[in-house]
Amino acid sequence: MSMSDTTAHADIEKTAVRSRMVGRLRASNDGDEETLAGWVHRRRDLGGLLFVDLRDRSGLVQVSFGPDWTEAESLERAGKLGREDVILVRGVVAKRPTGARNDDMATGEVEFRAASLEVLSDARTPEIPVYRAPDDELPAEELRLQHRALDLRRPELQGKLVLRHRLVLEVRNYLDRHGFVEVETPILTKATPEGARDYLVPSRVHRGEFYALPQSPQIYKQILMVSGFDRYFQIARCFRDEDLRADRQPEFTQIDVEASFVGVEDILVWMEGMMASVAAVAGIDAPLPFPRMTWNEAMERYGSDRPDLRWELEINDWTEATADVDFGIIRSQVDAGGRVRGFHVRAGASLSRRQIEALEGKAKAAGAPGLLWAKRSDDGTSGPLGKFLQPEHADAMGLEVGGLALVAAGPDESTSPWLSAVRPAVIDAMEMEPVREHGWLWVTDFPVFDEEDGVLTASHHPFVMPHPDDVGLLEENPAAVRGSAYDMVYNGTEFGSGSIRIHDSSLQRRVLRVLGLEDEEIDAKFGFLLSALEAGAPPHGGIALGMDRIVQRFTKSASLRDVVAFPKTTAARALFEGAPTSVGDDDLEALGLSIIESARSRADEREA
Repeated sequence: MSMSDTTAHADIEKTAVRSRMVGRLRASNDGDEETLAGWVHRRRDLGGLLFVDLRDRSGLVQVSFGPDWTEAESLERAGKLGREDVILVRGVVAKRPTGARNDDMATGEVEFRAASLEVLSDARTPEIPVYRAPDDELPAEELRLQHRALDLRRPELQGKLVLRHRLVLEVRNYLDRHGFVEVETPILTKATPEGARDYLVPSRVHRGEFYALPQSPQIYKQILMVSGFDRYFQIARCFRDEDLRADRQPEFTQIDVEASFVGVEDILVWMEGMMASVAAVAGIDAPLPFPRMTWNEAMERYGSDRPDLRWELEINDWTEATADVDFGIIRSQVDAGGRVRGFHVRAGASLSRRQIEALEGKAKAAGAPGLLWAKRSDDGTSGPLGKFLQPEHADAMGLEVGGLALVAAGPDESTSPWLSAVRPAVIDAMEMEPVREHGWLWVTDFPVFDEEDGVLTASHHPFVMPHPDDVGLLEENPAAVRGSAYDMVYNGTEFGSGSIRIHDSSLQRRVLRVLGLEDEEIDAKFGFLLSALEAGAPPHGGIALGMDRIVQRFTKSASLRDVVAFPKTTAARALFEGAPTSVGDDDLEALGLSIIESARSRADEREA
């Protein structure tokens, strides 16, 4: 940092209380008189000398108190300081002697010699520690979430939230440079089926009626396209009342983008450029252009629509290679229309039986009845499948000496998730080195519909434009209809989904009918969108990227809760403020509501 940069920082940081932030002090500030303020990180009493590590958002600095430079009352006061007290000190920056420098601190070349001390706020004994030695374990997460004000003082959490701020700022700047306009859409909106349950908000003004919190701004941004805002974005708050995992929160933030008069290529190129700019802020490499593969190709090669391309372990089709293998499990599945698919793990014969059983456990957890395997040595093949293989079968499968074949037989919709679940476990078991550090990918041409037990649902959402070649299949073979839809994937994580949208109201109605909606229901739920499309809608499309998930992956955090200031637990509870809570009878009456106690609640109460 240049001297002018340092001066600029000092000017920005100066307030009526302090002259600068503590983490910016360097050897070049030797002799500067300053007024610093912050929290007592820790205190050390060395007899006549006292040392306090003073902390604010910018970092730490060592503050020294001694009889030669600190007034008597302040020196006495310093001896009574407790952790997390808020203090103000006035004094002089001084270089530390060479032997006393601390290379682990950015300010380790200097200390701050305090002439006076003022205690701005006494702190109670903290329920959880803010200062930890490097090897200390964190307190239990539930306890940390209950005392989030203290937890958020940890430098590692503050660093993640500061990085999040910088990433969001880069998103805004990039999209502004490319002609996008930020528009806020409503939080109180209308319930529409988008794949998850809505959070409902009762209305006092209209008793018995409800708003919904938006699962996404999808319909509003499409209406904005009809309105002539040809490039829109929003850092949007979204809400979904669904079961939670480490990568889910009931409320979350997404980068919402939509543009008119565009094709798939426009969106992909814009978003690649945006993510490259955002990744650079985080020190992440994002070489352009990102690789692309269709959904069919991703499922065929990796069994997943979000494959982790850091490793090249791919699924093989061994149906033909095992066509004359006399093994009942294989024969019955192939005769029923399935395929034989699996991985060839080079040097995998070194895995123990216990390790292979662990891999089988991953397949079973994904719904597989088991996992077939064969090892090849100089003496032939072994294992449940191996004893049925001849050398020519092993050769056709590419199974070399020292190798291991992991095999699943059945329909693709079964074997793909089974093998996808096994793949990362194989990588871990073999300690495979990645071929690249950052695996960026576009997956394109998703199916418009998912089908399970004869019931159709929208793969992304019901507004995806069907591929022009597949529109004729909507009613006769909807499961075969491809969409102009695409997902951005990073290291096996879906960062975002998007599509070109249906801009023709009659086609939109057809798609909704295929999903099982009657015209009356379509008009009730989507009438305002269809009406807008009929007003003259341009071709348009966009994408929504998960901001929380991007920060989580870029910071290698275990959970989204580490990159959200005030997160919910996996039970959707906010422990810091104690939400949700019950409300009084008067409030319920004003809303026209009453609570119906479930049989389960009564049973739980009796048990308690």
